[in-house]
Amino acid sequence: MRHRGPDDAGAWLSSDRRVALGHRRLAVIDLSPGGHQPMSDATGTVWVTFNGEIYNYQELRRELEAKGHPFETESDTEVLLAAYREWDVDCVQRFNGMFAFGLYDATRSRLFLARDRAGEKPLFYHSRPGLFGFASELKALMADPGMPRTLDLVAFEHYLTYGYVPGAMCILKGFAKLPQGHALTYDLDRESLRIWPYWSLPEPTEGLHATDEYLLEELERLLLDSVRMRLIADVPVGIMLSGGVDSSLVTAMAARTSSRPVKTFNISFPGHEAYDESPYARQVARHFGTEHVELAAEPAVVDLLPELSRQYDEPLADSSMIPTFLVSRQIRAEATVALGGDGGDELFGGYPHYNWLARHERARQLLPRAVRRALGAGAARLLPPGVRGRNYLIGLREGVPETIAHINLFFDERSRRRLLAPLGDGSWASPPAEAYRAGLCPPGQTAVQQCTNADFRSYLVDDILVKVDRASMLTSLEVRAPWLDPRIIELAFASVPDRLRAGGGRLKVLPKRLATKLLPPELDVERKQGFGLPLDRWFRGDWGRFVEGVLAEADRRLFEPRAVRSLIAGQQRGLANTQRLFALTIFELWRREYEVSL
Repeated sequence: MRHRGPDDAGAWLSSDRRVALGHRRLAVIDLSPGGHQPMSDATGTVWVTFNGEIYNYQELRRELEAKGHPFETESDTEVLLAAYREWDVDCVQRFNGMFAFGLYDATRSRLFLARDRAGEKPLFYHSRPGLFGFASELKALMADPGMPRTLDLVAFEHYLTYGYVPGAMCILKGFAKLPQGHALTYDLDRESLRIWPYWSLPEPTEGLHATDEYLLEELERLLLDSVRMRLIADVPVGIMLSGGVDSSLVTAMAARTSSRPVKTFNISFPGHEAYDESPYARQVARHFGTEHVELAAEPAVVDLLPELSRQYDEPLADSSMIPTFLVSRQIRAEATVALGGDGGDELFGGYPHYNWLARHERARQLLPRAVRRALGAGAARLLPPGVRGRNYLIGLREGVPETIAHINLFFDERSRRRLLAPLGDGSWASPPAEAYRAGLCPPGQTAVQQCTNADFRSYLVDDILVKVDRASMLTSLEVRAPWLDPRIIELAFASVPDRLRAGGGRLKVLPKRLATKLLPPELDVERKQGFGLPLDRWFRGDWGRFVEGVLAEADRRLFEPRAVRSLIAGQQRGLANTQRLFALTIFELWRREYEVSL
């Protein structure tokens, strides 16, 4: 994990040789040797290895000093240790930050692990009799030759469904992820494991006591303070400016709170206007007087796929990992920390599918359930993957959770069975993977509330944040997400009504009102572009040949060759299979890299 921390390395072994902690350091706060990890408290009985940042560490430090805790360094790691001494495992309730840490308390023979509320920082673990191991990346655990490398078919089923492995699941048998907003204790003497959520999304109150003006002012106040906190660093900081509303508002707040011109970075796609937001980024950069740098992406980035499949040691089928890596590499040449715009869409209803839900609701009212079921079953049976609208029809069969479960779905249940025919009837995949996402939709909430809830707890944490973390950390760049400040998360989910999120053909209403107030008047804040690649065009050249070459040698114990060839043929006929083929290619490259067995 040298890429996650190139500045320093440390290891600690307990006197009884039962516990070992290791750390790679990316120095961001307190660059002196005082920030070295693993770090102990003053008694030498509590040790921690900590990845991330606690943004409110200065306020916590003042509170802890008033309670009598001494400090020897300027690091947030020492604040974490003191907070544990003062509040025990409840200390995580006090942290505003992105973090994953492992803390060993020798007096209790107890290991304490925790992960931040949104899940910005990863945490994998493995537990078996006599051994407990944890790490920020799965490849660190796989460095132990005694660790198994066997494919977990249930997790694999979910990967094929959504392009990521969700929740606590892991692509390898015997491993797991600590979910967002969760903590874990491991008692060494009893070898007992306890996992619990220390935080969860608040229940919506629909803004019963808040006016639109108050909510707008509160969002502006919180975002400004969030950006201010995330600009605190002892190293240079830049901003990932896509030109969209979220990153542009981050830029506006940074320009307001920073004492010097901020640096912004963007990636362009010459000749692919539908994917190229660089003109909008330039407008924002000019308006706020930033030092703006632009990088042009070329189709040759197909050469990056083997490297990225190695870095994403749990496969991820999000092709925007490539521009994310490229812009991260560009920023790292000039800064160690970058602020991004991730989280705004999931909090405030920024994706087109939030309006798609309204069309589904109208269709449900017009069509009897039997007709909807027949339409959905017919679409799954008769329409090949890649036909636009296929998932829309399949999702009509049942209620809102079923619809949400089929949004941005790669392979539906019938397609998965055809693709995985060599594995048999799929009895190991019961209930189907769609049931997981449907289960994230809280009953009694509106469709928009259910969908933003499910997106926050699955797509955001298991796709977007994984993509950003692995791509940026491969370049030793730390990315911070101001929109994911816990106070903004709670404002969005508890207080902002649907009419200020999505509905009536509008998306992300409240942030766009703020954008109208703060951003250049000529900027089109109503457009919606994804941070992706023009894969459909690239597939006609080197990309297509590379993908076909990889999939021609795919493991036939997993994939039915005829099903793979059918996907490729459909893509050549004009069907929308690029992301499905990308998902299979990334998985196959990953399987070869890590020599994973069935």
